[in-house]
Amino acid sequence: MLQIYKSTDSGMITLDQVENGAWINLVNPNPKEILYISNNLNIPVDLIKAALDEEERSRIEVDEGCTVVIIDIPVPNTELLEGGTYYTVPLGIIINDTNIVTVSLQENYVIKDFIERKNKSFYTFKKTRFLLQILYKNSKLYLQYLKHIDKTSDKIECRLHKSLKNKELIQLLELEKSLVYFSTSLKSNEMVLEKIQRSNPVKMYPEDTELLEDVIIENKQAIEMANIYSNILTGTMDAYASVISNNLNMVMKFLTSVTIVLSIPTMVASFFGMNVDVPFENNPHAFAIIFTMTMFFSVILALTMFRKQLF
Repeated sequence: MLQIYKSTDSGMITLDQVENGAWINLVNPNPKEILYISNNLNIPVDLIKAALDEEERSRIEVDEGCTVVIIDIPVPNTELLEGGTYYTVPLGIIINDTNIVTVSLQENYVIKDFIERKNKSFYTFKKTRFLLQILYKNSKLYLQYLKHIDKTSDKIECRLHKSLKNKELIQLLELEKSLVYFSTSLKSNEMVLEKIQRSNPVKMYPEDTELLEDVIIENKQAIEMANIYSNILTGTMDAYASVISNNLNMVMKFLTSVTIVLSIPTMVASFFGMNVDVPFENNPHAFAIIFTMTMFFSVILALTMFRKQLF
């Protein structure tokens, strides 16, 4: 999908053709769209395709008059039923002398906010500031999703208190995987931000420098939150795995104790059920006597096991 936007005095408008100062947004573009942008903006095709590789690492480079910034952005995993699970995909931002181009594999909330005009302070022709605003929105989105992961883990923990199944543990494992993705991607993004601050690959004004510092602070906060939540979640999973195992052991111990107590009446009934001469066979009160004796020994055994905390 190819979208072209441009800021004007009356607001942002949608264009059919590329113009100077326009923002071009590519979402999973086809070869024809890639070639069109490459020819019109003199951007090498490889630079556009770089962000379409799911395994592409975060980086920044200057090549043939173009500044290329690739970062990892968070994306909700809609295939899973339980909310709070995420993964990351690359987002490419290409800046040349006249335009800014964003490239991604799928629609995402980082770019969506700008398309829907939720950010009123951005202009397509202010390329450097637009780049930093994208980076800032990305860091904020990480923080938002991290808080959602924390709330989701709390809900799952409440269900774990009385659970003897693996479902909740598997859900916590999915959340932990999300945190691993986040932590790895945030650290890669941090290196990109530090390189921008150190080498100034794009022209920056004083207000841009302040915004970059804010982006770095937000990114560091997201890294710390991801690490804290990951450590908490790891400890929680280990603790609840032990709790589930202990609950299962208690159930098995109770059932074993009940089986042992019930084995006495079973053994007595088996002995007196033999087709041979047995005591009390001619006594009219034989059943009551045998039943009473059997229950007496069963109760004694049950009380002994209860005192030894086997129930």
